[in-house]
Amino acid sequence: MKDLNALRAARVDWFESQGREQRIKDYIVLANQLVLQRQASFFAAAVLASFYFDAVSTLTCYAAVVLTELLDQLLGRQSRAWDGEDPVVGRRILKRIALNTTLSAIAISIFIVNMALQQTSGSHFTPLFFLFSASLFAAMYNSQMTGILILRLAIYGLAFLFIAFLDVVRFLPPLSSPIWLEFFTILFVLYFIADTSAKFYRSYEERLAQMKRLEEENERTKAALEVKSQFLSTVSHELRTPLTSIVGSLELVNHGVLGEVPDKLKPTIGMAAKNAQRLSTLINDLLDLQKIEAGEMKFDFQPIEVNDLVTEAVESTAGYAGKLGIEVTTVPCAEDCRVMGDRSRLIQVMNNLLSNALKFSDEGGTVKVQVEALGERVRIAVHDEGVGIPQGASERVFGKFSQVDSSDVRKVGGTGLGLNITKQIVERHNATIDYVSELGVGSSFYIEFDRLTDCEEADTDLEPVAEVA
Repeated sequence: MKDLNALRAARVDWFESQGREQRIKDYIVLANQLVLQRQASFFAAAVLASFYFDAVSTLTCYAAVVLTELLDQLLGRQSRAWDGEDPVVGRRILKRIALNTTLSAIAISIFIVNMALQQTSGSHFTPLFFLFSASLFAAMYNSQMTGILILRLAIYGLAFLFIAFLDVVRFLPPLSSPIWLEFFTILFVLYFIADTSAKFYRSYEERLAQMKRLEEENERTKAALEVKSQFLSTVSHELRTPLTSIVGSLELVNHGVLGEVPDKLKPTIGMAAKNAQRLSTLINDLLDLQKIEAGEMKFDFQPIEVNDLVTEAVESTAGYAGKLGIEVTTVPCAEDCRVMGDRSRLIQVMNNLLSNALKFSDEGGTVKVQVEALGERVRIAVHDEGVGIPQGASERVFGKFSQVDSSDVRKVGGTGLGLNITKQIVERHNATIDYVSELGVGSSFYIEFDRLTDCEEADTDLEPVAEVA
């Protein structure tokens, strides 16, 4: 029980230290951001007061205000180096803030009271306005630290009361005098400042609470994503081994290696083999997606001749294209078209694009793969003569587990992951992927890479290319 209580106390201290750090940083950052506004207003007040009142005393008081501002700036620089870990440093900073606040508020109050003392006739509108502005400024921008705000407003409040009683003591006027009207007005202003300060303080507290809720929700979301990722990885790996055996066994049976298959069983075995292959593709896609999201997919970047890459990809899908009765043609780049990339991953990208083009093309159609140099870029385009893609479907085309035709009677199946994985692999190559399409005419998916120059390739020969996640 003692250990549990100690753990809870440590947790409370940690949260308090985190809250203290946030409040101190907010206070310092805002104070530094608004230094020009503060000093501009005090400078204007000093110039105005020097013209109408004693210039020597006014400028002397203003110099004290500037000195306290310099102390605040020095404290701000020291506070920015604090990482929030050492509570002793945090307490030291708080003490310095309290001391600087006291000196600053006293200097400002003396600066304003000095004007009121020299104004022997009429109301004290000018000094009261400056004091009201300083109080309102504190209420708006010092709400991060309640104690510091109360300390500053308490000193300003004493200055308000001093000015309020100044003419009352000087002239001892009757209750019907305007001097008493000014006195009660000052009391009302004090209430207004206190109420405004409380509202700004509550607003800041609500913002902190909202930030805390967002951080907690973010932590829960990250934990859920990690569990999901681990679950997908575990399940996919556990399914892959037995499924590989099932697919291999069905292929052996289907090709008659284990003996002649009765005609009645051939359709059933063929369907089983086809669905097992689809399930294997889904598992492989899930594993790739999990690796990408976890930052575990490795890329070995090397110079690649794009024409060779395309030829290899087309040859690897020739069997599938032949079964569908679709011709695949290539238009190579006439220039030197080389890029930096991971060959195996880019073959995967090309296989996905070719597979999609073939699936959505009609028998007897043509799929064309074109490579061309566009200045400092290299484009690979896959053109098909299929059904096309409707406008505004980009999010579904490249989304996860989504297809443009998601109806139960769609022409082709699929996991809805291929193009999403393709897009993420392409982006890891600092390349872009997009498409143009027209319904009933066909679609063209294209990838654009930075073109590799001779100088860049020479650099890669001198330095080993590291794997990056």
